[in-house]
Amino acid sequence: MGNTPQNKQENQKRHSVRFVEVTSAHAGQRIDNFLMRELKDVPKSYIYRILRKGEVRVNKKRIKQTYKLLEGDTVRIPPVFLPEKADKPIAPESLLKAIKASIILEDDDLILINKPSGMAVHGGSGVRYGLIESFRQLRPNMSFVELVHRLDKETSGIVMLAKNRPALLELHELLKNKSHGVGIEKYYQTLVKGQWRGGERHIKNNLKREQGRKQKVRVVDNESDAGKESESFFTPITKYPNHTLLKVKLVTGRMHQIRTQLAELGHPVLGDSQYGDFALNREVKKQFGLKRLFLHAYHLKFTLASSGKRYDCEIPLADDLQKIIEKLERHK
Repeated sequence: MGNTPQNKQENQKRHSVRFVEVTSAHAGQRIDNFLMRELKDVPKSYIYRILRKGEVRVNKKRIKQTYKLLEGDTVRIPPVFLPEKADKPIAPESLLKAIKASIILEDDDLILINKPSGMAVHGGSGVRYGLIESFRQLRPNMSFVELVHRLDKETSGIVMLAKNRPALLELHELLKNKSHGVGIEKYYQTLVKGQWRGGERHIKNNLKREQGRKQKVRVVDNESDAGKESESFFTPITKYPNHTLLKVKLVTGRMHQIRTQLAELGHPVLGDSQYGDFALNREVKKQFGLKRLFLHAYHLKFTLASSGKRYDCEIPLADDLQKIIEKLERHK
């Protein structure tokens, strides 16, 4: 019969006109971003087109894509046609139970979760579902929950989720603030190749994504190479004959920052499959059983001005990493 207009329409789902009242959870959000959330399956180009044509109205008036919503606004969302999509992937019950058991802290503004290594924080690029999608499945009645920041898939440790938009925006501002004791202080532990010389080192350089490889970065000489400024403090905790356990304080939060800076210093993170010493990785896997990246986000400190609440959350090394340290202690 071919792909006739009638067949096409049968394969599509029509969304009728909707009127959505803006709650406090979305107050302050741009209308384009609000629509992207409301119409998740619609291409961005379509959303900007219906905004330009005035099909989207706020309080019965045309608005620009930069309009910031106010609590109580009424948004008119026009009908759209969407192709039928396969059902969204459903996380297994075992994963949901593991996430529930990994909640460290929860209050009215945020949730702190101890993410295991091997779990992506969100789906995409071949990942069917990540931490945030799984958490939404775990709490289907929660009106708002968003990732505050990212953590590499192979890195374990503390991840923050915001439970309302004001908290999300405030946390994002805190992440941008580099003043000591004013922003969010983030600390990691990592085991690296070689014995660290001296004490604390303050490393400040520029990182740039490699062309054609979105998921890999490298250190560049200066800002003229379009690198992003990256800053960390590295402090030795324990020095072993051939390895060092370090505490890392991040000032900036660039992709793969810790891993690339340490590799540049000649102290790659053990278990690092992208920037590490591959022969050494095979050796420590055989000798100590290390099967993944030895990097753990273990400590967060910050204050939310809106509530006045001070957060100081510290967790131990993940069990598999602690076992490696115990084996190193025995081999001193």
